[in-house]
Amino acid sequence: MERRLGIRSEKMGRKKNRSPIRIIALAALAVGATLVVAQSSGQKEDRTVIDLPDAKQKGTMSVEEALRNRRSVRSYADEPVALSDVAQLLWSAQGVTSGDGLRTAPSAGALYPLELYLVAGRVDGLDAGVYRYRPKAHELVQIAEGDRRGELADAALGQSCVKDGPASIVFAAVYERTARKYGDRARRYAHIEVGHAAQNVGLQAVALNLATVPVGAFENERVQSAIGMERNEKPLYILPLGKAK
Repeated sequence: MERRLGIRSEKMGRKKNRSPIRIIALAALAVGATLVVAQSSGQKEDRTVIDLPDAKQKGTMSVEEALRNRRSVRSYADEPVALSDVAQLLWSAQGVTSGDGLRTAPSAGALYPLELYLVAGRVDGLDAGVYRYRPKAHELVQIAEGDRRGELADAALGQSCVKDGPASIVFAAVYERTARKYGDRARRYAHIEVGHAAQNVGLQAVALNLATVPVGAFENERVQSAIGMERNEKPLYILPLGKAK
């Protein structure tokens, strides 16, 4: 049964939990006592959440054909890509494929340090902006509005494929997720994992009659700034995508 594409608004911010000090304050007020408690409140903001079309589980191209035809392509046709294709590519990178949460790419200890961002410029049915992919729900949450492809291309040493591609998938890693179990090997394992995930995207792109190229030349801090990454997320790869010229 297919999911319906939907757009909704989500409140992002701290939940108002009743902490022990708040409970004490309420009790004190109930008996007429005076108690002054300093509290900090988090600022809330609305973020748009997009339910993505279901990923297809069967295609018309064999793995062997995709392997034979995969090439790194840096020039793209001047036309948008479909949201359904973008959804399929994101799923190929980190989609959930089992009831216990396992994904399309192997991960050391199933700790999944990777985070995926979509930098959308010309995607049918999706406003230009930066989005984070949530694998468990197969959805996007908007991080920033507006076309950030130019800024991302500048961070990638001016590479035109990043600016001209209708969209880019940006991979980042939170090393701490893996380091809690594997210590100093965490970086190595995350780098191995992003290779698996990026190859999945490359093969899936071929099967969708699309093209991409793995880009590793960029300035980390400028990529983080361009798309609004969290401070503990380290950019690893940029994959611009589109239809080959």
